[in-house]
Amino acid sequence: MDEVTYVQKACAYITRETGELLVFEGPGHDGLQIPKGTLEAGESPREALFREVREESGLGTLAGTRPLATDVWTRRRSPPKRYVRHFFHASVYEPRDRWTHVVDDGGDEHGSEFEFSWVRPSIDREFALDLDDYVHLLPATKRLEEVAIASD
Repeated sequence: MDEVTYVQKACAYITRETGELLVFEGPGHDGLQIPKGTLEAGESPREALFREVREESGLGTLAGTRPLATDVWTRRRSPPKRYVRHFFHASVYEPRDRWTHVVDDGGDEHGSEFEFSWVRPSIDREFALDLDDYVHLLPATKRLEEVAIASD
């Protein structure tokens, strides 16, 4: 039997004052994603969150950061690899509607370009790697669902 590998990940649902959610598309990604990454040795999920957001998006200031959920997601079955995903919600003041950020941290993604934009959170929108699993917990998504139910 193969030994299971567990990889700790920090995942960021970042919204701005309009309630829109930050997403990106980048090289080698199959669909929309959110900023996320692997925890480094000795790093807490919260510390990894701030580092990964800065590295992938260039954003340096997050407000109201709070944990939303932690789960174990199977990346592949053989050999077994599972992600322990720590999801956070944070807000940011960001006037740009779109931008491209080039990773310059010297790590594995150094030189990669990520194209960021904002979308309305929706339980109907699917993200790569099942990163949409907790979008329904975002305040803006809950408000949109309440409006949809009220109009039915």
